[in-house]
Amino acid sequence: MKIFLKTEDEIVLMREANQLVGKTLGELAKHIKPGVTTLHLDKIAEEFIRDHGAIPTFKGFPNPYGGPFPASICTSVNDVVVHGVPNAQTVLQEGDIISIDCGTLLNGFCGDSCYTYCVGEVSEEVKKLLRTTEEALYKGIEQAMAGRHVGDIGSAVQEHCEAQGYGVVRELTGHGIGQQMHEDPQIPNYGRRGNGVMLKNSMCIAIEPMITMGKRDIWLDQDRWTIRTRDGKPAAHFEHTVAVRKGKAEILSSFEEVRQIEGKQY
Repeated sequence: MKIFLKTEDEIVLMREANQLVGKTLGELAKHIKPGVTTLHLDKIAEEFIRDHGAIPTFKGFPNPYGGPFPASICTSVNDVVVHGVPNAQTVLQEGDIISIDCGTLLNGFCGDSCYTYCVGEVSEEVKKLLRTTEEALYKGIEQAMAGRHVGDIGSAVQEHCEAQGYGVVRELTGHGIGQQMHEDPQIPNYGRRGNGVMLKNSMCIAIEPMITMGKRDIWLDQDRWTIRTRDGKPAAHFEHTVAVRKGKAEILSSFEEVRQIEGKQY
């Protein structure tokens, strides 16, 4: 395991890359409505990212099980947990939820964040899933301070979500981030306090709860990318990139742009 601590100048560049992700997610919020295809959203995102001088890091990302990722964002609708592939056949419907995971490479450093959107009016049951998942993200972030451990983050997420009866996906994790989109260490959404890698000042990590309304079991679709809940129930996914600090963690990415467009939907 090789963990790269960032300099303050590098964290400035990390923040710029992550703020662009936030702006991209905000731009997408303008277009998420019934009748829109996930492929259309992908084209908007890629154009927006490139117009701002960055590269979409997801496009061409290698897959050990198949071909490279063909798109610039992951669009995961309803029972898709992560890595949904944008396409012309998936049309958003009233009452759907869609998580959009987005990554950028700007000035040599990566940004990575994910937000789960409501399409029109969704059920109160689904709104609660989104609310709980986002709350868990911030509970995890509260633990991202120097001297704590990776297990403290995972435990905070797990306890909050399982107390509400939700499933916490085990097979997929958050991660370190810097010049590469995925660096050490892995950041699971479950664990025991005091266990795992100790967090150090200026580590940059992506924390990303992936939470299911039913059981936590998942399966891989035939496209070798799309990961769904095994019981077909909805899943939510929220992600921030943060810099570990001696006190309160510094959130480098942003949901503010999304909130300005859609307000608080849940």
